[in-house]
Amino acid sequence: MALSSIEICAGAGGQALGLEQAGFDHVSLVELEAAACQTLRINRIGWNVTEGDLRHYSAEKWKGVELLAGGVPCPPFSKAGKQLGQEDERDLFPEAIRLVSECKPQAVMLENVRGLLDSVFDEYRAKIVNDLNKLGYVAEWRLLHASDFGVPQLRPRVVFVALKKKVWEHFIWPSAHPVPAPTVGDALFDLMASNGWRGAKPWRERACAIGPTLVGGSKKHGGPDLGPTRAKKAWAALGVDGMGIANEVPDKDFVGMPRLTVRMAARIQGFPDSWQFSGKKTSAYRQIGNAFPPPVACAVGLQIHAAFDAAAKPKLKRAAA
Repeated sequence: MALSSIEICAGAGGQALGLEQAGFDHVSLVELEAAACQTLRINRIGWNVTEGDLRHYSAEKWKGVELLAGGVPCPPFSKAGKQLGQEDERDLFPEAIRLVSECKPQAVMLENVRGLLDSVFDEYRAKIVNDLNKLGYVAEWRLLHASDFGVPQLRPRVVFVALKKKVWEHFIWPSAHPVPAPTVGDALFDLMASNGWRGAKPWRERACAIGPTLVGGSKKHGGPDLGPTRAKKAWAALGVDGMGIANEVPDKDFVGMPRLTVRMAARIQGFPDSWQFSGKKTSAYRQIGNAFPPPVACAVGLQIHAAFDAAAKPKLKRAAA
């Protein structure tokens, strides 16, 4: 049975898609960026997408929704964003807590960057847990690695789950998949070879590991690339030119290191090929690079859904009796 959910800071829909796959039906999605909103509408014409600042959004009309989920902005907790935390005007955790108090969901799921687990944010994390405790939830932070769930990149992400006490006792964090994630070469070989590139097979052998974390970047930078110098070096070791994003796959006579296309980057994030991205190359890549991988969202969502199901079983038994 589908459970209702609200998705905040929805971006290009990575988390929303994963939660949909886990059995959640989104009654409302909120996103600030116009291009990302268009991506959501292109892929799911039935989704109720609100374009605007989360600070001006109210969840009052959605009281009783089962899940409130989202990926609040990461720059306040990222080393690249100077880790200003609650002093950063982009910190939207307080807004998420406000929305929880408004719609009183049975569950909350928020994701952010690994930097949020740094000791400098110990008190901040404890405050968020305490705020949710006061609202009747049991909450916990957990570091998950996308590669543990079939995504061909490192991408460690911090996931915050809070559940009503009667549901929390049934919740178990997802375990890593028993089968390793595909290498970059295996994940992208068919795309790299799709235009007859003679070097595709040797490239596949070289790209024999998962990739480093994709970085979406910000509007302050120029065109898209695959991250800071260290990340570019890691991509180069896999035979990928990280200085930009290609418009097309390599042609038959291509020589050198290929660049990823938008579609290749989307695969590295765990998006299905059917998921389309609005806007030009730079905008599309930023949406992809800033996304939460759908397979990871699905794995956590399935565990939340299972906890709901387990909590409901005693009621079903009593009703049957």
